[in-house]
Amino acid sequence: MTIQQPGAALASTMPDDDLRSGNSVDALRSAVLAKLAYAVGKVEADASDRDWFLATALAVRDRVVQGWQKSYHTTNTGGTKRVYYMSLEFLIGRLMFDALTNLGLTETMREALSGLGVDLDRLREVEPDAALGNGGLGRLAACFMESMATLAVPAYGYGIRYENGLFRQVVKDGWQQEYPENWLSFGNPWEFARPEIAYDIGFGGHVETHQVDGAQRSEWFPAETVEAVAYDTPVVGWRGHHVNTLRLWSARAGDPLRLDAFNEGDHVGAMADRVRAEAISKVLYPSDATPAGQELRLRQEYFFAAASLQDLVRRHLKKYPDLTNLADQAAIQLNDTHPAIAVVELMRLLVDLHGMAWDDAWRVTQATFGYTNHTLLPEALETWPVPLMERMLPRHMQIIYLVNAIHLDKLRAEGQTDVDVLRSVSIIAEGWGQQRVKMGTLAFIGSHRINGVSALHTDLMRQTVFRDLNTLYPDRINNKTNGITFRRWLMEANPALTAILVDVLGKGVLDDPSRLERLADHADDRALQARLKAAKRDNKATLAKIIAARTGVQVEPGALFDIQIKRIHEYKRQHLNLLETIALYNAIRAEPWRDWAPRVKVFAGKAAASYHTAKLIIKLANDVARVVNDDPTVRGKLKVVFLPNYNVSLAERIIPAADLSEQISTAGMEASGTGNMKLALNGALTIGTLDGANVEIKERVGDDNIFIFGLTAEEVAARHRSGLSARDTIAASPRLAEVMEAVSSGVFSPDDTGRYRDFANALRDHDHFLVTADFDAYYAAQRRVDALWRDEAAWWRASIMNTARVGWFSSDRTIGEYARDIWDVPVRTAAE
Repeated sequence: MTIQQPGAALASTMPDDDLRSGNSVDALRSAVLAKLAYAVGKVEADASDRDWFLATALAVRDRVVQGWQKSYHTTNTGGTKRVYYMSLEFLIGRLMFDALTNLGLTETMREALSGLGVDLDRLREVEPDAALGNGGLGRLAACFMESMATLAVPAYGYGIRYENGLFRQVVKDGWQQEYPENWLSFGNPWEFARPEIAYDIGFGGHVETHQVDGAQRSEWFPAETVEAVAYDTPVVGWRGHHVNTLRLWSARAGDPLRLDAFNEGDHVGAMADRVRAEAISKVLYPSDATPAGQELRLRQEYFFAAASLQDLVRRHLKKYPDLTNLADQAAIQLNDTHPAIAVVELMRLLVDLHGMAWDDAWRVTQATFGYTNHTLLPEALETWPVPLMERMLPRHMQIIYLVNAIHLDKLRAEGQTDVDVLRSVSIIAEGWGQQRVKMGTLAFIGSHRINGVSALHTDLMRQTVFRDLNTLYPDRINNKTNGITFRRWLMEANPALTAILVDVLGKGVLDDPSRLERLADHADDRALQARLKAAKRDNKATLAKIIAARTGVQVEPGALFDIQIKRIHEYKRQHLNLLETIALYNAIRAEPWRDWAPRVKVFAGKAAASYHTAKLIIKLANDVARVVNDDPTVRGKLKVVFLPNYNVSLAERIIPAADLSEQISTAGMEASGTGNMKLALNGALTIGTLDGANVEIKERVGDDNIFIFGLTAEEVAARHRSGLSARDTIAASPRLAEVMEAVSSGVFSPDDTGRYRDFANALRDHDHFLVTADFDAYYAAQRRVDALWRDEAAWWRASIMNTARVGWFSSDRTIGEYARDIWDVPVRTAAE
């Protein structure tokens, strides 16, 4: 007897083409049922939310694949130049709503599932976040991939398929604890394994030199080989017109185990080579505090760079006889210094494997690469010990020495004799007790264009870390201010605001962010203000439920939601926010008669596992929250929340609920920021320093619609030159002195009164990030926030002006500039 599955019966009435590409309610419903029956293997009565999610995702994926194959065919047959975006991070987040939004199928799918008794929004929560990034760098890469697809720029994203990615953050007793983020535990419906696309990646060994046709050739004989296996995820652009590929590499050992050792009883040792090889793609940013950790980081960076270059060279040679025209057909963009070893690897491939003359190979390499710098902080401008490089990548170290020698010889031949300048622009650095390879310098020298990511950051690049290189190569640095994809951060994250914008501005605003400008004409419309306030309150109520569920803290949606969400780092100055929070807490208790604007201070972000001070800041946030939230004398005027395990999906809930956006990094240290753009787009007002893209946001939204405070980048540099003791600064501010004493004496840590003593003393004696110097100005700016919040019409006018004026910060605009100025590829507008 055959038992007919209900899904199979309903789906069988639908033609196969409609099951895969039909976009009607009936077609989508039948497609989901077919996937549930034949791909998931479940009947409706027994299907869990995860089963329905998988069936829905696979039905959506079929519709993405149609465009994916068409885009690939168009690019492959047309000889179009491709862009290869190399990034150690791609923080892509959940993909189902991204695909539905860009295909225009969200509401149709909602109706299709509703007819089956399934809630699409509930399925959204089932999908795991892809743990492929840490923060802004990885999220920018994801936005750029979506915008490249939207603008029909043929592109591959290249990265690592981390099995565990960045850690899952759990807060226990106020302390961050790290656990594996097992996002791949039950598979990933969006990816396609490509076992036939695999490359051998070598490490260690030795180099031999011999003569070939009268020319000297070097051959590298690695001691260890790891296999890089491709996994492809389609990235669909707006309206589904073009689909690109995110290709991620997974590390595999050549042999799964040593059978001889296994049969001899050494079951663990038999797996050692496999464990060592596969560690490369296990975890994002393993701690480099130990030599073994440093080695693993270098192995990761070379692994994905080498696999990606072998892949694109193979693709090029399928169409062209040699690699002399590589730069005409490929543009490689290095997303920060992590992939910089690719410059050397391409030289090795061109010279050693394909017999190209050195000078020709160098011309091709420089013309192919572009380099985006994302930071001026020394710890992020990677350097590697020469002994480690020589042991792990001996041939690459030879090439680096030769590149450096030719580079310096050329400068001397052109009349540059200043030893300090030559030392500054050398790829090899002395100091630290050993020679090190400066990867930022290598990326600069090996690229034809170098860009910063905000106007201020690019100017500071020219003046600081690349000052001498900029003098020698004055036309190489350019600016490309970052952007965000409005499809994710407006349409998906905030459908209520999107509906209002469409109602006021027309559907064209979905295709052309510049149309947001017209919203400014309605800034004083009280009816519009009321609609926006109601939508914001609903978003805040949603976030309040999440806060209650995850922390147990009850917050009032009518309060001002004051948001600081970003990686925990001293330069981002979450501790400045906390010190002001304590000062506000003291003031509310001391002056209860004042009309205090009720506030909810929300913090979220992860600290690097080995970054003790950042983890202590998280503990301080939780200690302050415990004291403030438990104090009945505050009477609900102030609540403090630290939301654990910040990721893209949590950001999509926090950002639409934000009233105030905290962008308070030390001026001159944040390259750009993109959280500031997302929050402003969703109507939050920025409180911030003149740092990164805050400068350009201020220029666009206007001085009346932003709260700027603190030292400028020039004043920060001057303060650093004059000394970093803050004792006089603290003594001159009774409010700050009171806060510092409370923290250092244990008011917020009665279980361990000395917990923050060293932390406070570090601020007193060596305040590198000038927290104390900016404290009074920050406190005053926060009181200006209070005053504007109490003037409801003025606040909502400013909120409207923020949304209206940030259309320029679209990643479509940024990618258009890359395409024109760096990659030399055509683009299509989103409206086409």
